[in-house]
Amino acid sequence: MKTIQIPYYTSSLDLHVEEEHLKAVLYPKMHEIKTGKSEQDIVREALANPVGTQRLSQLAQGKKSVTLVTSDHTRAVPSKITLPILLEEIRQGSPEAEITILVATGLHRATTEEEQRKMFGDAIVDHEHIVIHDAFKDEDMRRICTLPSGAEFVVNHLAIDCDLLVTEGFIEPHFFAGFSGGRKSILPGICSKETVNENHSFKAIAHPNAAAGITDGNPIHEDMLYAARKVNVQFIFNVALDGDKKIIAAFAGDLVEAHKKGCEFIQSLSQVPKVTGDIVVTGNGGFPLDQNLYQSPKAIATAEVCAGEDGVIIMCASCIDGLGGTHFEQLILSGTIDEITAKLSKIPPKETIPEQWCAQIFARILKKHRIILVTTYLDHDIVRKANLIPASSPDEALEIARGLKGKAASVVVIPDGVAVMAVS
Repeated sequence: MKTIQIPYYTSSLDLHVEEEHLKAVLYPKMHEIKTGKSEQDIVREALANPVGTQRLSQLAQGKKSVTLVTSDHTRAVPSKITLPILLEEIRQGSPEAEITILVATGLHRATTEEEQRKMFGDAIVDHEHIVIHDAFKDEDMRRICTLPSGAEFVVNHLAIDCDLLVTEGFIEPHFFAGFSGGRKSILPGICSKETVNENHSFKAIAHPNAAAGITDGNPIHEDMLYAARKVNVQFIFNVALDGDKKIIAAFAGDLVEAHKKGCEFIQSLSQVPKVTGDIVVTGNGGFPLDQNLYQSPKAIATAEVCAGEDGVIIMCASCIDGLGGTHFEQLILSGTIDEITAKLSKIPPKETIPEQWCAQIFARILKKHRIILVTTYLDHDIVRKANLIPASSPDEALEIARGLKGKAASVVVIPDGVAVMAVS
């Protein structure tokens, strides 16, 4: 019997599988890296050696106002470490600069003060100017241009009413944008609801190149990059993280060149050979990404690659924060998979409903695969109404899956489905 730990909320759950039925356990290589350096040293070294541009302290010289875009409570960016060093670097170049930390919520709910203190630390919350982006607050937005897709690019005015625009985040495979980090800080991070919605339209999400690891020819990614260029992001800072959410590498500098270098690093560590199983068990990386169902398609999309034509997918996600956005909740609970797909497919890009992309991806996967959701926080009746099968533990889910696929069903486990790209 093999015991495998699946990340779950702030800890993990144990899955027990007989070795004769266990076909593979897929781990990304970044979980094995030991840098021999402190996280602070990695950050400072990257800032001292930016890719494709001057140091941030040099770019900051003479600048009176700086907007620094950071991630919200749904992302594992180690801002307690990175933000103080970034602020120090900016002030080294411009001691008197007025700095605004803009929290990129996209269409997520506002980040609470308690969450900010956990993310940034008390000193930053108490002494820095922090603004929470609100995509639904039209008076804060400015129209910039039309994006390549035809969508209107409307963005928070703080991105353009500044002398220097800087972004921070982390890079990982992204199941429809190719990779996270870099340009995603702008779109969807600090755009209007209309811009985000159209970028995530049914047509865009359904595009064959809207997939993990693909940037060229990906209409979602191309709009994101175009938007970031239009607001003149002059400096990005992105980190790579291991399974414990610790910094193992950092990439600083030019919007395109630094991000490309980071993506190449992540791709080299994330890619694993695809192994197909009758049952695929995965997790959404634990907290913060597994805090609601809205975020969980990231790992489910990875499991889909390994689940063959009709494999059963087991997803471990705490969902301590419920289903997620209200629009997603309404959609995912609105009917059968066929009914949801039919409804969404008729919505033109410019009339896209907030969060419909998530319901669309769930529906696409559920057309081929039954999904068992392991959660100890989300009401199981709600799970059933969302067209999923509930379970309270990985072992219980495995028994349910074997009832569907047979006692001798082969099992593939991807403990952290967010960090893995399974390729043929």
